[in-house]
Amino acid sequence: MITKAFGFLAEVKAEVKKVTWPTRAEALGGTAVVVVVVLLMALFLGVVDAILSKIVQSLI
Repeated sequence: MITKAFGFLAEVKAEVKKVTWPTRAEALGGTAVVVVVVLLMALFLGVVDAILSKIVQSLI
């Protein structure tokens, strides 16, 4: 059991070495895109929610 665990960890280490990791600039750029998209979606959903709330209040 322990031998299998160590074998698995050795394989994981070998696979992680094959990964092409992003540069700092690429990581920051990707993060910025995600933050901007999330903020735009939050703004859009907030506006839609406010409009639908006004419609429901006017019906009640």
